[in-house]
Amino acid sequence: MPLPDPVPQPASAADRPRPADPRPSADGLEALPPEFVNIQPGGGRVMSLELAWGAVRRAYLRTFRRGYVKRMAACRKGERNPAPHDILDPRDAKFYENQPGGWHWDAEDDPFTWRNHLGFARWGLAELLVFSVMWFAPLALWAAVFAGRDDFDLSEYWDGTITPESVWFWFGVVSLVPGALCVWFFRDPPRSIPDEPGVVVSPADGTIAEVAKVDYHPFLDGPAVRVGIFLSIFNVHVNRWPQAARVVGIDYHPGKYLDARDPASVTENEQAHLRLETTDPADGPPRRMVLHAIAGAVARRIVCILKPGDVKPRGARIGMIKLGSRTELLLPDEPGLMVRVKVGQKVLGGKTELAAYMVDDALTGEATDSFPPLTTRMPAAETPEAPPVPGDRP
Repeated sequence: MPLPDPVPQPASAADRPRPADPRPSADGLEALPPEFVNIQPGGGRVMSLELAWGAVRRAYLRTFRRGYVKRMAACRKGERNPAPHDILDPRDAKFYENQPGGWHWDAEDDPFTWRNHLGFARWGLAELLVFSVMWFAPLALWAAVFAGRDDFDLSEYWDGTITPESVWFWFGVVSLVPGALCVWFFRDPPRSIPDEPGVVVSPADGTIAEVAKVDYHPFLDGPAVRVGIFLSIFNVHVNRWPQAARVVGIDYHPGKYLDARDPASVTENEQAHLRLETTDPADGPPRRMVLHAIAGAVARRIVCILKPGDVKPRGARIGMIKLGSRTELLLPDEPGLMVRVKVGQKVLGGKTELAAYMVDDALTGEATDSFPPLTTRMPAAETPEAPPVPGDRP
C-alpha cells in the first residue's frame, strides 16, 4: 500500500476554505493557500503588539515626516497593498512579503536593511526586544533605584537578610538566565554555504532525529528518504533552503504544540509544508523535494517568507520556527543519492552537507549505510483520512 505524506488535517484546518482548484497552474505552480495571509499565519501576541506599534508609527510619519512618506512611495515596487493597513515603508510590509504582487522595496531603497546584519533573526527582533525588557528590566530598575545611593553596599545582599530590596535584587539576577537564553535563541550567525555540485545542505540547526526510507511519496512520485532534525531551544531556529530551487506549493496546518521529540507531534502539531523543485543545472536534473517546518511545545509560531514561484539559492534564509521544534526534509530516493548524516549527529543549517546527488559521475564522498528498515510514522492502516493537499497527488 503506498505510503502518503502524513500531512495532518486537524478539524480547524479541514474546515477552512481551500482554493477551488488546488491543481498546479500551467507553469506548475500552486496558488498560495488562504491560510497564508501573512508570513506568520499562526499570529501571536508579540506580532499583535508589533502591528499595533506600526499604527502609531504610521500616524507619526503622516504627521511629521510627509516628505519621507512621499520618497518611499516614489521608489515602491509591486502591484498592490496586501496588508490590512497602509504600507508607508518596508517595516509595514514585513509580515506580508510572501503575498503575490505585494508592495516592496529594492535593497538600495530600503533604509532598514541594516537590521539584516545585526546577528539576530529579522523576524524575531520584536520578540527579542519584548523578552529582553521582560527579563532584564527587573535588575536594571533595581540598579536605577538603589545602586546609586551614597550608602549602597552590595555585601548586604549576600548576608542572608531578607528585605524587599534583596528579594528584588535576586529576582533580577535569576531573570538574567531566561533573558540570556532568549537572546541566544534569536541569533542568526552567518554561514559559509558549500558550493559542491549536487550537495543538499541542512535546512536547520539541530540533531538528526531520524533517517528513514519511505516507499512512496505522491509529490515526489516515488520512494523518498526522510531526514528529521530536532531543534532544541539552544539551536539557531532560522530555516534555510537545501538547494537552489523554486517554490512549487506551500501549506499551513494549525494544530497542537506537543514536544517535538514526541512522534505524534509530526502529525498533530502546527506546521508548514513547502514543496520545491531544484533549479540549478549544476545540481543535476530538476528534482522535487519537500520541507516540513513543525512547531514544538515551546515553539508556537512558524515564519515562512516564501510564496509559490519564489526562487532561492542554496542556503538562503526562508523563515524560522520560534523556540524549540522539528524540521524534516524529504529527498527523492534515486540512484546516486548519498546520505551524509546519521541519527544523533549535530548539524548546522546551510552549512552541514545533509546529502548529495551524483552529478556526471564526478561526485565523491561516503554514503552512510546506517538506514534503519523502512519506517513510517504510523502503520499505513492507521494513517488518518485527510482532505487532498495541493501538490501531493501522484
